[in-house]
Amino acid sequence: MPEKIRIKDIAELSGVSVGTVDRVLHNRPNVSKTAREKVEKALKEMDYHPNMYASALACNKSYNFYCIIPKHEAEAYWDEIEEGAMSARDHRRDFNIKVKMMYYKRFNLDTFAKVTEECLKQEPDGIIIVPSKLDATRKFTDALHERGIPFILLDSYMPDLKPLSFYGQDSFCSGYFAGKMLMLIAGKESKIMLMKQTKNGNVASKQQENRETGFRHYMHDHFPDVDIIDVDLPLDGEREEYDTILEEFFDSHPDVHHCITFNSKAHIVGEFLLRSNRRNVQIMGYDMVSKNAECVRQGSISFLIAQHGYMQGYACVQTLFDAIVLKKKINPVNYMPIEILTKENVDFYRRTQL
Repeated sequence: MPEKIRIKDIAELSGVSVGTVDRVLHNRPNVSKTAREKVEKALKEMDYHPNMYASALACNKSYNFYCIIPKHEAEAYWDEIEEGAMSARDHRRDFNIKVKMMYYKRFNLDTFAKVTEECLKQEPDGIIIVPSKLDATRKFTDALHERGIPFILLDSYMPDLKPLSFYGQDSFCSGYFAGKMLMLIAGKESKIMLMKQTKNGNVASKQQENRETGFRHYMHDHFPDVDIIDVDLPLDGEREEYDTILEEFFDSHPDVHHCITFNSKAHIVGEFLLRSNRRNVQIMGYDMVSKNAECVRQGSISFLIAQHGYMQGYACVQTLFDAIVLKKKINPVNYMPIEILTKENVDFYRRTQL
């Protein structure tokens, strides 16, 4: 067979017209069952694989992808998600890929409903969603299924919603792993402080809830006598308020030397420890944001678990591209690595590595 298979070659082998082969290759109507079977048999014999890149370029269509994520401050984990998504868009610029970010407020179902409603009006080709509450998210994803719009879940996995794919850590395993790493250095402690940020008694995501569940399972299995003390820092609080809460806690618990949190704000405690010169306390947290990394260098954060936000953002856009433009089969569940960073390796972390 020639290295480059032409439609003419397929037509000759199958004994049908060039036009019939073209209709089969592009899944167009008006092809008899017998003719289609002949063409498909010839394609198999020739080991034919269509050049989807060339076909996608030739059609000169534009694609609009939307990414719906929580509204966030600068230098947050979500910044890395956005950066990765935009990098993937830039790498596929020849295919007229556009990515638009849309934001909703955590704990505010009205803003999630408003943003998702606006997104539907734009008639997107594909969507990346950081889920809100299950029922609110289901209302949106049901509408996407009705319209045949593929979507990817990011950060929190809700399999009942039947997404095209999911990207994020296995949050239960991540929390279990975090407990195991923490207790390598805190195995002789009788108390561990668990820092949370909540609003109306709720943490910001299902992901954080699952991490805590994994952590508590590890502690129950291996250190059942260790007392886990919750410290709640209001999600929308200010530094002065946090300092007051933390000062009161550590003054009244001088025997607490290790803390853990399952959000990206370990630096709130880490910076407080440095300012108050409490050198006998360390915290473990998540995400390689700059403030966390600096606390690792200064020694107030002992471990960070990296989530590869840049990689997740990039992979989500790439997956929509593969599914919608190249018609590729997609892996439905994609768990991110669970990696631990310390003072010795934090500066070697390749944040934008794919």
